[in-house]
Amino acid sequence: MILDVLDVLISADREVLLKINGCHSAVGDVFFSFITNRLVWIPAYFALAYYLFRQHRPYFLKIVFIGLLMITFTDQVTSSLIKPWVQRLRPCHDPAVAALLHLVDGKCGGTYGFVSSHAANTFALATFISSLFSFRWFWLTIAIVSWAVMVSLSRVYLGVHYPGDILGGALVGVSAGWLAGNCVRRFVFVTSDK
Repeated sequence: MILDVLDVLISADREVLLKINGCHSAVGDVFFSFITNRLVWIPAYFALAYYLFRQHRPYFLKIVFIGLLMITFTDQVTSSLIKPWVQRLRPCHDPAVAALLHLVDGKCGGTYGFVSSHAANTFALATFISSLFSFRWFWLTIAIVSWAVMVSLSRVYLGVHYPGDILGGALVGVSAGWLAGNCVRRFVFVTSDK
């Protein structure tokens, strides 16, 4: 019974991957390659840091420290713990689907893909930042969650992760972001009203 359910999930995961990856175009290839590149987002990180500084000046360094610990944690948990333990091949390394994929510039990544570090890190940051602002900053939550979704979707489009890898990474990231946000609110005394 459990194996039957797993087979259905794996089959659905492959089907969704192939549908998303199969929608490739020259514009999509450029767009999603840009979106997935971590270096591209450095100016946005600086803008976010400046915004945090303006809103939470007395707590800024503590917030940044906890945020950096959170990202280090999610990155290490996904890359050094979960991926080697689960050993699920990335789609571009999986003989069952690799020949059917459109890879942009032949880029594939490491051998294993479950869970996605990109998804974990972006959803951790999105959850963390969202937890530090009240509903009057709702636009920031919408923007940063949309960013996390787009980065995660880019990984499937590019054929380097299954949708299940993304969901697993997002779950790790949301959990880490929620925990880090609670740590800030509890121990750094930043309230959601600030």
